[in-house]
Amino acid sequence: MDRASPAEQEWWVEVRGGELFVKSWAPSRISDPAPLFLFHDSLGCVELWRDFPRQLSTGLARVVVAYDRLGYGRSSERMDPPSADFIAEEARDFFPAVLRSVGGQRFDLFGHSVGGGMAVACAGKIPGCQTVVTESAQAFVEPRTVEGIRKAKQGFEDPVNFNRLARYHGAKASWVLRAWTDFWLSPEVAGWSLAPLLAEVRCPLLAIHGDADEYGSKAFPETIQRLAGGESESRIVPGCGHVPHREKPGLILEILRDFYYRKL
Repeated sequence: MDRASPAEQEWWVEVRGGELFVKSWAPSRISDPAPLFLFHDSLGCVELWRDFPRQLSTGLARVVVAYDRLGYGRSSERMDPPSADFIAEEARDFFPAVLRSVGGQRFDLFGHSVGGGMAVACAGKIPGCQTVVTESAQAFVEPRTVEGIRKAKQGFEDPVNFNRLARYHGAKASWVLRAWTDFWLSPEVAGWSLAPLLAEVRCPLLAIHGDADEYGSKAFPETIQRLAGGESESRIVPGCGHVPHREKPGLILEILRDFYYRKL
């Protein structure tokens, strides 16, 4: 396998409300022409994936594409708070524009945390998805989810922690933080479930989850596997918290390589 650094490209995509920043990594030899798209978490952005996209591109010989959702990272700011349906909205209003900018008929999806829910929504609603992988995705709202977000919100009252967030989101950092905490801590969200979106997924699905995830128990991947509309499986990563691709990147790459080898 060619281990040369993948070629990187950046561009912006116009959507309702502004522009989305998109970045791709392309190896010199490609094993599957279908691009692999990454969906970031509630505080994330392209830059916060760090070296993971390059590792995926090199290790899997795939074109990897990541983008900043509207209001995050280098994308346009967003003033309105997320709606109760914002996970499904990503599949309807935003990701299709990113997909069109890349082209092709087939694609694969990988989403971290709430990005996992968005990957599920896109897999079920947009034709052409070959596989979908969720990592640390929420399937419903657990007490652990609420408590973890409350503790994180308190932590961001420390200017050092908030400034670290602002390093990636600039003046949008306050909106990013509120969009995360206000949604998940709202009493109206207590009954939320990923179940309706999971039922629409027909392609192979893999749910990855750390056994020490501070925002959700193993009930999340178990529920995702059980309710998916097609073939599904789950992997519990031992000794791992909410960000397996950062905490155990080598193992996650091995899990993905095995999954794609069997399913594609």
